Amino acid sequence: MSYVNRPTGEVINEPVAVAPVVDYHDRVRWGPIISGLLVAIATQLILSAIIAALGAGSIEASGRPRTITPNVAGNVGIWSTIALLISLFTGGWVTTRACGPMNRNTALLNGAILWATTLAVSSWLLASGVTGAFGVAASNAGEVINQLQQQGGVNVPQTTPTAQQAREIAANLRSGLWWFVFGSLLGLIAAMIGASVGARSPRTQANYT
Repeated sequence: MSYVNRPTGEVINEPVAVAPVVDYHDRVRWGPIISGLLVAIATQLILSAIIAALGAGSIEASGRPRTITPNVAGNVGIWSTIALLISLFTGGWVTTRACGPMNRNTALLNGAILWATTLAVSSWLLASGVTGAFGVAASNAGEVINQLQQQGGVNVPQTTPTAQQAREIAANLRSGLWWFVFGSLLGLIAAMIGASVGARSPRTQANYT
């Protein structure tokens, strides 16, 4: 800062000290994380309902529903994973936008905690048998598949699986678990990217001495 000393016409310069605004003492902000969690779950519910409705509509409009059901189920699974990534990205963005200014490391930390919280809450809801949009869609899909597997309205008898069937079940389980791990890691990346995009850099303030 500078000003003119009017009696003598001398220009006096004062040093300016720029100090960054201090970041939060507690780097984990649970209020914004809960807000991001709710937004992520709501977004996933809406997107999953849309995807499930489109998949059911394609089976209904098809002339060979039993033939295309496996393909539709695979496409629904892929798009559901994409919906999960979109919802976690949105939740991470909301989390950091709900906070004050923070540096990138703090934003990434809160995004990772949002991902872990979402995963824990989703696992608890599934383990508790909580229905809702996901539960209704899953139960309806199961009923449709069971009806498609019936022949003349008679249920296919349940038999002890053979060795080949046991291998196929184990292979499907292995693929499902690896897909869960891969999708979860992608979800972590999506949440952290959303948090990084939504973060606001700490402001600086000038102190005159």
